[in-house]
Amino acid sequence: MPRTFPCPRCGKPTHWEGNEFRPFCSERCKMIDLGAWANDEYKLPTQDAPQADNSGEQDDF
Repeated sequence: MPRTFPCPRCGKPTHWEGNEFRPFCSERCKMIDLGAWANDEYKLPTQDAPQADNSGEQDDF
């Protein structure tokens, strides 16, 4: 019996083998997910590096 896993978009059980839309259950879920990537809906939290305080100081080179 083929293993099932949840579709990452809708959670519906789906198969890996013989599924042209894997890891999604359907073309619809695949396209919705692609649209989310295109709209920057998937973001990783980051912490910006602190900016150097160059308040009018110049380096002597």
